Amino acid sequence: MRPFPIHTREKDCHDCYKCVRNCPVKAIRVENDHASVVPERCVACGRCIRICPSGAKRVRDDAAAARSLLAGALPVYVSLAPSWAAAHPEWSPGQWLAALRRLGFRGAGETAAGAREVSAAVVGMLNRAGPGLHISTACPALVALVRKHHPAFAGSLIPLASPLLTHCRMLRDRLGGEIRVVFIGPCAAKKGEADEHPELLDLALTFAELDEWLAAANVRPDLLSPDPEDVFLDAGEAGEGALYPLEGGMIETFRYCGCSGEVRVQSISGLGRLRQSLENLGPGSFDRPFFLEGLACRGGCVNGPCSTRDPQPLAGIMAVRSRAVPGRPGPRPGLEVRMTYDPAGEAETAWTEAEVAAALARVGKTGPADELNCGGCGYDTCRGLARALLSGDAETGMCAYYMRTIAQRKANALFRCMPSGVVIVGTDLRIMEANDAFVRLFGDRAGELQTAGPGLAGVRVDDIFPCGNLLRAALRSGREIRRERLKVGDRLLDIVVFIIEEYKTVGAIVEDVTLTEMRRDRIARRAREVINRNIATVQEIASLLGEHMADTEVLLSSIAEGYGEGGGTASGGDGDG
Repeated sequence: MRPFPIHTREKDCHDCYKCVRNCPVKAIRVENDHASVVPERCVACGRCIRICPSGAKRVRDDAAAARSLLAGALPVYVSLAPSWAAAHPEWSPGQWLAALRRLGFRGAGETAAGAREVSAAVVGMLNRAGPGLHISTACPALVALVRKHHPAFAGSLIPLASPLLTHCRMLRDRLGGEIRVVFIGPCAAKKGEADEHPELLDLALTFAELDEWLAAANVRPDLLSPDPEDVFLDAGEAGEGALYPLEGGMIETFRYCGCSGEVRVQSISGLGRLRQSLENLGPGSFDRPFFLEGLACRGGCVNGPCSTRDPQPLAGIMAVRSRAVPGRPGPRPGLEVRMTYDPAGEAETAWTEAEVAAALARVGKTGPADELNCGGCGYDTCRGLARALLSGDAETGMCAYYMRTIAQRKANALFRCMPSGVVIVGTDLRIMEANDAFVRLFGDRAGELQTAGPGLAGVRVDDIFPCGNLLRAALRSGREIRRERLKVGDRLLDIVVFIIEEYKTVGAIVEDVTLTEMRRDRIARRAREVINRNIATVQEIASLLGEHMADTEVLLSSIAEGYGEGGGTASGGDGDG
């Protein structure tokens, strides 16, 4: 089983929550500071791919699977999306086909041919339909949106296959059911369509995958000279179906199919706008047939997540229009490939107010005034984040307000409890903040100043701090300054001036080491006294030892001499005997 079409490469995910902010269905789960896609809710619109600043969101790469198909025994054909004309307008149709042949494909047809058949079939249905809402099924991301997130409208989806699947049926009917079919276009959701309908579509590639494949194979389509056989399999059959990748393009084709004037039509592109359109709307709220052409991408498929340009310039749009060759207006039958669309979404949990309040409390929000709804977490409201916390899709660290509050509390606690004096000043050299230790060190001088506020805020640092010149120097140079055992009046100070915001804000840590130095001096003096006493004692001992050594030497010398005189007589007698 293939993995879901969209995934996250964790090593590139930098917990910016941009995908959460931009996902129209909030199909993102954040765990351990990494955002992953939730397949059960994702509609594969590809919005996260386009907006991810680090490229962590990726489309499944099926190029290797396509090469495996080509290595097999069965011929492989391409269904080429009608937006091909905008993807590379510098390539001629023949060059497109020649390039595909170089990669190993047997031939290609235009998905637009299937679109033309779908338009005729849809118009036939609408002309026979009664009052109600009828939603197009050409865009697989829109179909997934309705089925997963607005299941009440699943019955309003036109019960026909998409133009792509219809075209796959056409190709198989024409070339034999045993062929392989690969779609190439700008859409990520088509990969999911291939996964769901392998009997019709084997694989879906993106234009980006095709470009990489061509580059790896050293194929330059713009330099190719097409052969006579480099023509679309269904040449001339695409007709007005080539308009499908443009917003309103499907509706525009209806005029050539004899659509009844009783049918009301509307085109809406962009999943966010589509969701807003379906909110508070019931499927039975219409007094006549109403057709909604829905496209997930703003402006249509030409702006798909895997297209070569975003947004598509007017030249690209005109290139697509130039491929449309409208047929003669009037009713005509269309190929109907029936498809059933059942609800597929999981029912959202209805969290109680008490549960939501408890989740809000986890991020420090205990009342309406705390609910800023800043959107920094990616959710539109704080309550949206709370529900995501309850469902396990979010983490408390996503709330910027909460994390900033925690950081501020920690900083304040450290600032307040530091035994050394700390002061922060700006370019005007007025105190922005000072802790209690600094106030105790220098605050007596501020007692005369009427401008002294809490923490000496607003006081000119030179008025109370005798080393303001160090702060000025740090502001000018943008460099840290250290001074140890700096004598200031009758005090000895250790001072470190550090940079908070270069050339704008600096801080100073001041420690009064006077008493410490005095204690060190006292200890040093006592140590010297003890050493001197010890030296005197040692000298006295040495002196006494010296006297005893002299007496001992005299005594031993006399004894030795006595023994020497007697020893000579005794030795001589022993020798005679």
